[in-house]
Amino acid sequence: MFPAVSFVIRNSTFVIYAIILLPRMRSFSTRMIRRLLLAIFLPLLFLATGCHTFNHQWKQAARQPAPPDDLSGRWQGTWKSEPSGHTDQLRCLITRQSDGLYQARFKAKYHTVLTFGYTIPLQVQSGKGEYKFNGKADLGWLAGGLYHYEGHANPTNYFSTYTSKYDHGIFQMTRP
Repeated sequence: MFPAVSFVIRNSTFVIYAIILLPRMRSFSTRMIRRLLLAIFLPLLFLATGCHTFNHQWKQAARQPAPPDDLSGRWQGTWKSEPSGHTDQLRCLITRQSDGLYQARFKAKYHTVLTFGYTIPLQVQSGKGEYKFNGKADLGWLAGGLYHYEGHANPTNYFSTYTSKYDHGIFQMTRP
């Protein structure tokens, strides 16, 4: 029999089967197996909770009308990697921090099943209904390191390029 770990997040049950094949290996104690399971599944739990927080804030932001003269609010569309051609869904929540400084919280899909989220600060210059912005964020070595963003938006359309050491591409979004 194989041990199973399950946890519930908002009406969805994720069952993750941990298959540990330790035939007749007496050196692994129950304590070591528990530590191994915690090391594997605890990060998954934190990742799943992060998705829940973003989705909750996304739904809350839907109750507010998009401001006609500000970049803040919900955006959705697609991302595309130029070298590989990969493309998928992208959602973003932008909040104003102070004059000229915004926070963009992205949630991107990869191959329709994997989700990756991150937050970047954006320096924004506005004028005549147009916004120009740039920012950068270190997403860690696993995600490609330091990313630079540059783009423009109006009240209904958002366009940005991104570059890193290993990838470059575009974000295109509109108001939902």
